[in-house]
Amino acid sequence: MLKKSPVLLFFLAAGIVLSGCSQADPDREPEVFDKSDIAMGTVVTERIYSQGEDRTSEVLDLLSQTEHRYLSWREEDSDIGRVNLQAGKGRVPVDGQTAGYLEETLKISEESGGAFDPTLGELTRLWDVEAEDPQIPSPKKIRKLLKKTGYEKIRLGMEEDQDWVELEEGCSIDLGAVGKGVGCDEAAAFLKEDPKVQGAVIAVGGSVLTLGDKPDGTPWKVAVRDPRGGQEELLGVLELEGEHYVSTSGDYEKYFIQDGKRYHHILDPATGRPADAGLISVTVLGENGTVSDGLSTACFVLGKEKGAELLAGYEAEGIFVNQDKKVYVTKGLMENFELEASGYVVFPLSS
Repeated sequence: MLKKSPVLLFFLAAGIVLSGCSQADPDREPEVFDKSDIAMGTVVTERIYSQGEDRTSEVLDLLSQTEHRYLSWREEDSDIGRVNLQAGKGRVPVDGQTAGYLEETLKISEESGGAFDPTLGELTRLWDVEAEDPQIPSPKKIRKLLKKTGYEKIRLGMEEDQDWVELEEGCSIDLGAVGKGVGCDEAAAFLKEDPKVQGAVIAVGGSVLTLGDKPDGTPWKVAVRDPRGGQEELLGVLELEGEHYVSTSGDYEKYFIQDGKRYHHILDPATGRPADAGLISVTVLGENGTVSDGLSTACFVLGKEKGAELLAGYEAEGIFVNQDKKVYVTKGLMENFELEASGYVVFPLSS
């Protein structure tokens, strides 16, 4: 069963105006188009403000195409599926979009010292935390699969204007940890091409895109879920203006509990086990969806101090929640975040 997005949106505006839309009529109120459906294996919620056609179904189609044509490890004829099938057999031609997203992903891997690794898919499936009767894998099985992981096993290049990917034998790529952010990037690029679209808010699972500003000048309000509360209980609210990309990773999304210990789906590439850096949730505001999605996972694995250093290198902002219910907010977001949940205390975080 699909769970609700860990980031909840509040659409508190009667309309949004996106500057630079030369063909929009400033005297005409935009129509509001709402849609909620499934794409990329998660719930997608859209609100688009436009003086033109309803684009919500086209956004959903675009997200599905992005997954099936480029990103999905399940689809043998997707770019990633073909690369995995040809692991150890040389270079595999891929679309430029796939190469671009892989390049950005591998940069996060390198900058995080391997805390983010797109080759953990087999380990993730070994843990299978959403199974009806999940079990802790044996150390032997974990060690065996760890030998087949490592972002360094992926090579990218271009020859005669054709992008290619080469993968070492036994290794496989899984871009699920950045897929929802990629979806936000694709949606943003698509909507910006339509001059009659004046604004939009789109949530792809735990990644959120905002475009435009409220006509009354007040900011967007993006609420972050309480990692120890119910699905609709809030930790606090981020107030943002204009275009932003926000992603959240937490140990409450997919997990099971055994002998009083929580085993979640965010694995530490160094151990092959659920990351245990003292955090229960990380929310990142980055330059695009791919970056914010990847960084939220990397920071969860790294922990608060090293995570903050990583964010500073990307000029990104973040909210780190630890097991003691202390909420650490980077200085660039302190004035934008308002705590709502009881039992938590907010502290400023320096990088």
